[in-house]
Amino acid sequence: MNVVIISHKECWQKATGKFVTTGGFPFQIRVISDIFDHTTLVITRRRSPAPVGALPLFGKNLEVIALDEPHGSDLRRKLALLFWIPAHLARLWSYIARADAVHALVPGDVGFLGLLIALCQRKRLFIRHCGTWGEPATLADRLLLWLLERIAGGRNVVLATGGSDDPPSRKNRNIRWIFSSTLSNSTFSDISPSSAWKKGELLKLITVGRLSSGKNTAAVIRALPGLAYSPVHLKIVGDGPQHRELKKLANDMGVVDQVVFLGNLPHDEVLKALCGSHLFVFPTRVKEGFPKAVLEAMACGLPVIASNISVIPKLISGCGVLLSSPDSQAVSEAVDKLLQDETEMHHMGMRARRLAEKYTLERWQAEIRSHLREAWGRLQAGPT
Repeated sequence: MNVVIISHKECWQKATGKFVTTGGFPFQIRVISDIFDHTTLVITRRRSPAPVGALPLFGKNLEVIALDEPHGSDLRRKLALLFWIPAHLARLWSYIARADAVHALVPGDVGFLGLLIALCQRKRLFIRHCGTWGEPATLADRLLLWLLERIAGGRNVVLATGGSDDPPSRKNRNIRWIFSSTLSNSTFSDISPSSAWKKGELLKLITVGRLSSGKNTAAVIRALPGLAYSPVHLKIVGDGPQHRELKKLANDMGVVDQVVFLGNLPHDEVLKALCGSHLFVFPTRVKEGFPKAVLEAMACGLPVIASNISVIPKLISGCGVLLSSPDSQAVSEAVDKLLQDETEMHHMGMRARRLAEKYTLERWQAEIRSHLREAWGRLQAGPT
């Protein structure tokens, strides 16, 4: 079976002609391509230099087609789409027409356009909702939710990223949960878990994510002066629009010597930074689907302090502390609470690692393959 994947995900083209991208996307494309005979990946290309840590896109019989990214963001991007869609519609229609099945990643304008074209052509359709399910914030989100609840079932496979004891939709039980991961079995096995913290030692905190107001890294920096314990060191992995602002905040709070900004790192370096820490702090305000940064921290044996948002309470149950609110006082109180019992803190980290082992890429692939076989039958030529 030949599948075409349509996504708004941005990529960059190296001088060698190879395409690279960020986040968990390259890991997931690799394992999805193993499910099919041939995979065509249609994504958008940025002309700026690739960021540090970007990884190559590769997979079994994978063809990457990069369309120039619509210009701007928010309203400017919506206006740019008025010109972008007519310029690329024929190509998208052709790629989808040649495929046996379509995998559309939503929310996202390009993925949504691919979804609509696939419906028009009556293709087998696999939709993966990669945002926070069931909490539409915009008119576009509400429209997408309305559509997915009406089309899921039969040959239309709809998976919502997240997790709960309740199904994603009470209106359409054909919509199923799916987790997200960047960790293969081999990567998990290669991880040397974090060593246990002991009183009197330097406490090493870490947070990983985009440096934006939504990720709320400022709350971690503001929490440092309020901690009952010292000495404390904080590593911040990631980059974003608040980079300079957060550096200034660390200076203003008098903790500049306790905070190091590592920027974007290759995936293996992120894991090393996590394994060299004692506590992972994640006071996000963003409606997370299935936060891979939390899962990676758990795989490295770290107890987690995180916001009470979406799947996080279910994910870190018994493995950390949920924040009463995503502010600096709640962060400092949560850290102080964990430090009261260093033995239990270590046990939390061990439980976190055992739980994370359930969420590997291989298991993710197996769940997707099972759903698709149930709906479509054979996925590859020859024995499967």
